[in-house]
Amino acid sequence: MSEKDIVLDVLSGVKSSLTGYATMITETANPELRQTFQQMRDGDEKFQYDLYKIASQKGYYVNSPAANEDAVNQLRATLSGGMTAC
Repeated sequence: MSEKDIVLDVLSGVKSSLTGYATMITETANPELRQTFQQMRDGDEKFQYDLYKIASQKGYYVNSPAANEDAVNQLRATLSGGMTAC
């Protein structure tokens, strides 16, 4: 297995873990356990981002093209509108 394959596999695994943390956090009533899951998620998010930066520098991970400013502003407006309605 190449270094690239290993890095991309780890990135995929961490992404899956982050999805699991989101579910556990929202379904945990115990405040201490919830905080523990949040700390674990935060640590994994930092690890994932650090590994992503390395993978990107080595050319292992190719970013999608940047969104144009209009698309970003439209998404922001949509999300902001949805958040205030809650």
